Amino acid sequence: LREPGLNLRVVQLFRDPRAVHNSRLKARQALLRESIQVLRSRHRAEPRGPPRHQQQQQQLLLPPGLLGGGRAPQPQHRAEFFLGGALEVICQAWLRDLLLARRAPAWLRRRYTQLRYEDLVREPRAQLRRLLRFAGLSVPPALEAFVLNMTRGAAYSSDRPFLISARDAREAIHAWRERLSRQQVRQVEAACSEAMSLLAY
Repeated sequence: LREPGLNLRVVQLFRDPRAVHNSRLKARQALLRESIQVLRSRHRAEPRGPPRHQQQQQQLLLPPGLLGGGRAPQPQHRAEFFLGGALEVICQAWLRDLLLARRAPAWLRRRYTQLRYEDLVREPRAQLRRLLRFAGLSVPPALEAFVLNMTRGAAYSSDRPFLISARDAREAIHAWRERLSRQQVRQVEAACSEAMSLLAY
């Protein structure tokens, strides 16, 4: 970031953790290995165990038996448990990033910006202009047309994970309301509450 020859800019994209959890559940098998790696990364970073408040949060998305002690989850639920635990780790990383950005010196704040997926979906042209202005780039008309097409397509969502296609992303941002149970929503909100608060979710 301090290298003058690079002129590096960082854009950090966030999304409502409830929507993230919904998407990850939809692609649970494709993300199982990634979720396990995310969980392992936390345990490598915290060899003496997570702080007490994180231990309490961990039990909200993972049964005590999943990461040691107690009984392991049933095979049909294992993927969901791993996904939930990985989401908790992701939210904790987001929180660290958000707090770092708030305390960052001016030179860092000038080179870093945040973008909420929901804001991009609701105002694709305005957010695209903001991002390109931040990066010191012009806004080609073709790129503006592309971002509008990708967020205002006729389709709703795909059953195939990681398929990038034009769809009505305004509908997709609320899909978690229809697909997650109340218990799942409460668990995500409990595990990610601090990051969600800072991001105005």
